[in-house]
This record gives sequence, structure tokens and C-alpha cells, in this order.
Amino acid sequence: MAKYDNNFTDQLRERLSIVDVVSRRVPLVKKGQNYWGCCPFHNEKTPSFSVSEEKGFFHCFGCGKHGDIISFTMESEHVDFKTAIAELADMAGLKLPEYKPKTQQQIEAEETYITITAAAAKLYAEKLFTPDGAHALEYIRGRGFTDEMIKKYGIGYAPKNNLIANKFVNTKQDKLIATGLVRHGDYGLYDFFRDKLMFPIFNAHGQIVAFSGRSLDGSEPKYINTTDTEMFHKRQTLFGFNFARENIHRANRAIIVEGQIDAIQMQCNGFGETVAPLGTALTEDHIAILCKANRNIIFCFDGDGAGQKAAARACGIILPFLRDNSDVRFAFVTGGKDPDEILRKGGKKDMEKIINNAMPLVDFLWQIANKNYLITTPSGRTQAEKFLKQSTDKIQDNLLKYEYERDYKNRKYKEWRNYNNSKDILNIEVPEIDNVIKNTLVYIVNKYPEIAERYGDFISKFNLNLDSDVKLDFELDFDSAEKYIISLKLQKYIESLEKQKRDLTVRGLSGENNITDEIRRIDDEISRMHKKFEMLV
Repeated sequence: MAKYDNNFTDQLRERLSIVDVVSRRVPLVKKGQNYWGCCPFHNEKTPSFSVSEEKGFFHCFGCGKHGDIISFTMESEHVDFKTAIAELADMAGLKLPEYKPKTQQQIEAEETYITITAAAAKLYAEKLFTPDGAHALEYIRGRGFTDEMIKKYGIGYAPKNNLIANKFVNTKQDKLIATGLVRHGDYGLYDFFRDKLMFPIFNAHGQIVAFSGRSLDGSEPKYINTTDTEMFHKRQTLFGFNFARENIHRANRAIIVEGQIDAIQMQCNGFGETVAPLGTALTEDHIAILCKANRNIIFCFDGDGAGQKAAARACGIILPFLRDNSDVRFAFVTGGKDPDEILRKGGKKDMEKIINNAMPLVDFLWQIANKNYLITTPSGRTQAEKFLKQSTDKIQDNLLKYEYERDYKNRKYKEWRNYNNSKDILNIEVPEIDNVIKNTLVYIVNKYPEIAERYGDFISKFNLNLDSDVKLDFELDFDSAEKYIISLKLQKYIESLEKQKRDLTVRGLSGENNITDEIRRIDDEISRMHKKFEMLV
């Protein structure tokens, strides 16, 4: 019978939640920290079958059966080990390898690997407090790190020379190269990390399996990580998870930030449940690992364009992992800052405000649809609807998917239908406009007759000379042209509302009563139009 080594079976256990595996056959209800249901291995009316998502085990207090996802699949489906592994691999979306049992040589190689990385971490840590590492120590202390924090996270310094290659000169080259710490060059081995602030990367068991080095001279990339090895896979490793695991359980949530320094500062300032991907690439494996620990996740990214894109990508990745007990939110640090800076300048209280105001996933997905598509046009709304449909189709929990679809259906009716009635709402008297606007309108009318027809009542108020041959210094495609018309229409409508408000205010100052409600109504309408205008910008 084919056997599979611990690497692959551990990968299955990390990728798959035992709650997801068991709930395919047993209806489960969460009570306290565990899930409960009627045991599938003996007849019972009162649930005594307990499932711990955190530990990855099930136990029946009635018949005594217990185990993990593999033993549950074997017992519940009456299949052998190989078949169970194949079924779980398919469920996890992993290719089933033809692994053989680990040889003694492989076991020794892994032990050597861990021994080397642990020794290297010690060397880096010592080097940080030498004259060679003085600039690195000054930098990390300047970022608010105490010596206690530096020691806890094993932060060190890789000098410009070949520290590792020289110290491990008596170690077999192939074993040293296998760790990713050195490479083979024309003149022998040389260190991969040079003049870097070093952050050890721990696996879930607390063993150092890799390193992340930060540049100190402003060069890019800011961070470089150990390349993938037999013991380290960046796509499957979350920085700080070994420290955060217990805190995630206690806080009943995980927080994901963008970088190592942010993660450490968060953990040391009251947010111990914080982790970070290595680099910018958040993966399905990262989400799977977190969902096994807890399905409540807050993504905390920078509020700039890159942070918004990262959040949108994270949103797409996590959708298949959503369950009815998931609480996924998105928090953004604005003003060109990051969590590290917020904590250093404003402390925990300011960071808590950002975390507590995090936007629920259902709202963030709606916001993406409204920002990325021109919902003031039929074609834009169609594109937005397709985006929402493609997104909700990723949700595997059918009841939850239905609730998302129903929520968006209500929002579309309440918020988008107003654009269908905009012709009546925006029927206004239009003042004079400058030649630039006139020429742009003439250009649009001549190039896109369908737009002219759609907004004819509005455009006709400007008394344009449509026979003139206008050429602009820039090109407008169809959507941009329609967006220009709608923006102008909204602008003129807002101006007319503001004029109405001024007139009412003057009447109020003259002693006229009963105008407060009318001014309030106009204020509400102005606010609503400004929101529509912002969607176009």
C-alpha cells in the first residue's frame, strides 16, 4: 500500500478544517468552543459527539471514538487510508503525490536543517549588538522596538561579509545550501542575506525554518525572504502565527496586516492575534490555516491604492471559506500611515478605533462594485451585477450565499433604482456654461448619438451649435462620455439646490416661518447627490 509522509498529511490537516470535513456527514451546532452533533458511529438521540476546530480532533463521549480528519473519513466512509487521503486531497484542491515513507536519511536531513537555521539565528542575533550591526540596531530601536521585543522575536543582523558561509565551513555544502542561507558562486559559497535586518520565520511548531531580511539603505525590494525549501513554503507560512495561535483562540479572531514589523508591533501592543503574509501575496493556504484556528478575520491594510487592491484580492480569496459563523471585516489605515506608525504615535486606543470600525465583507464587496463600475449607466450596472454574481458564486455555504444575494438585491433596488428616475429628478434650469464645456458637449453629441438621445432633454437646454466641427485635445470613450454628462447634470442640480437653500435662508431671516423642514429636505438631497457625485470621481 502506498504511504504518504508527514509533510503531505500535515498539509491536509492544515488546509482542511475538521468542522468542514465532519459537517458533510454530521449536522453540527457550536456550543462554547466546540461543535456538537449526534455520533455517526453509534445510535444516539442526545448529541455526545464533539469536534474541536482548534485542535483538529473529534471525540465521542458515548462510544469513545476519536481522531482527526483522516481517521474520520476512513471510519465514516468505510475506506482505507489511501482512499481517504485521495478524497481529502481532492477536497483540499491538492494534487495527490506518490510519497514513500521517510527514510532515515530524510529525517536526519530535516534535523540538520533545523539545527543550522537555529544556529544561524543565534549568530544574527549576536551580530546585531556588535559594531557591525550598530546601524541596524539603531534602526529597529527607532521603530519603537525594545530589547525585550528584539530578543523575543529573535531579530538580528546579517553583515556584509559571508558570516554564515564562513561559520559553517565544516558543514556539508549541500546541507547548508538546502537551507537557503547560502548560494554557490564562482568563488565558492556566499551568503544570501547581506546587510539586512533579519527576522526569523517560525513554523507552527516554533522551529526556525527561514528568514526575512529587510533592507537598511532604502533599496528595493524592502524585504527578501528565504526561497522555498523542503522545510519552508512561503505560500503556506504566516509570519507570527506561532506567537499568535493562542491569542487568536482567546480573542476569537485573527488580524492580518501587511508586514513583519506591523505584525510584531501589533502583537506587542495588545493585538496578539495578528499575523502577516510573507510579502504582498496572500494565498488560499494562508486563509485555510487561519480558518482552522478561527473564521473571524480582520484584514488591516494601508488605505492607499495598493492597500485597496490587496484588500480586494483578499476578499476574492476568502469567499470560498465563508461559513455562517464567519465574521470577516476590512480595516484601513489612512493618511499614508501603517499600523506600526499608528501604534507608535497614537497608541493602542487609536488602533482600536480603526479595528472596531472595520467594514463587514458584505459591505466591502458592495463598495468594490460601486467604485469599480459606472453604476449610473445601464452597462455599468450590468457589469457590477456580474461582478457581484461571480463573487457570491464562490460562497460554498448555500444558505449564506442566498443571504448575500438577497442583501445585494435589496441594495440594488434601494440605491441603484434612483438612477433610473434621474431624468425626472434632474429636470432643472441650466445656467450659462463656458466654451470648454460647450465644445465637449458638442463633441459627445456628434460622436455618440445614443448618448445625445438618452440625455436629450438635459443637453437641449444649452442651445449648442451642433454644426460646428469640434476636436478635443483628448479622447473620450463611450463610458467616459456618459460619465461626463452625468457629472455635469449632477453638478448643475446641486447648484440649483444650493440656490434654493440660500433663497429659503433669506426668507427665514426675513421672518418667514415653517421653512426648517424644507431646508432639511434640501440638505438631505444635496448630501445624496454628493454621494452619487463621489461615485463618479
